[in-house]
Amino acid sequence: MAIKVRKLSYGLGASITGVDLRSPLDDATMADVRKAWLDHLVVVFPDQVLTPEQQIAFGKRFGPLDDHQAAPFYRHPEYPEIYLITNHKIGGRPSETKDTGRMWHSDHSFTTRPTMATMLYCREIPSVGGDTMLTNMYMAYESLSDAMKTVLDRLEAVHDVANYHANNPYFRDRDTGQLTEMKKLSPPVAQPVVRVHPETGRKALFVNEGTTTQFVGMTSEESRALLEFLFEHSVRPEFTYRHAWKVNDLLMWDNRCTMHKALADYTHDQPRHMHRLTVLGTPCGRSYEGDTPPR
Repeated sequence: MAIKVRKLSYGLGASITGVDLRSPLDDATMADVRKAWLDHLVVVFPDQVLTPEQQIAFGKRFGPLDDHQAAPFYRHPEYPEIYLITNHKIGGRPSETKDTGRMWHSDHSFTTRPTMATMLYCREIPSVGGDTMLTNMYMAYESLSDAMKTVLDRLEAVHDVANYHANNPYFRDRDTGQLTEMKKLSPPVAQPVVRVHPETGRKALFVNEGTTTQFVGMTSEESRALLEFLFEHSVRPEFTYRHAWKVNDLLMWDNRCTMHKALADYTHDQPRHMHRLTVLGTPCGRSYEGDTPPR
């Protein structure tokens, strides 16, 4: 089966057509799909009418899937591999994921096994908005000066799920007890600031405004200026792609060399409903024991 790959932006992103993901792909086609994904970092498969079982079967071709034990509150009731990102009420209560992803982040960077690939499948989308932004972290690293690269290559940074949820109005304004539980399930970790991609060998920045709080060995105050520079630098327009969703799009990105953000460019008067799969990555980072100097 010959796939067709069309580049979508300067920085990253391509569409893949000529495949039907309802049926298993042969090994040669899978190799072509994986190459396109590694080359373009983000790929979209448009017009894929998939059941949860079919989405899960395709996801497993890339590796073992996460069952979301680190965030068990939002799993599909029948398929633990599927994480629901929705503004539909659940059990008569407002969804806790309706505003998720509103900060730039890389999935599960706050764990010692960050996500390799994320597959987001669009079931419902507002008539206007609901877009997702993605950025190329290879470019973010490669465009830095050699002196800055030398500094960053030696550093680790702290990633903490509590920082992400402190900026989510649902958790900030309500004491649900779930944030406390998530912090127990995912205590802070130290990750390399520059990550070497295990398949391509290229270096990518690995910090994000959602979960990165400081550099290891520095206070948050000492870290702030450099982190803010890196956060802003990483999302320069030429590094980014904005995906305007259509129902039955399956979007897949490489968390090892990208970040993403769900835009607040719509209201919840219309539904936005997504099924997300995440493919487990290789171990990366270490538990963080709070080894910063006293303030």
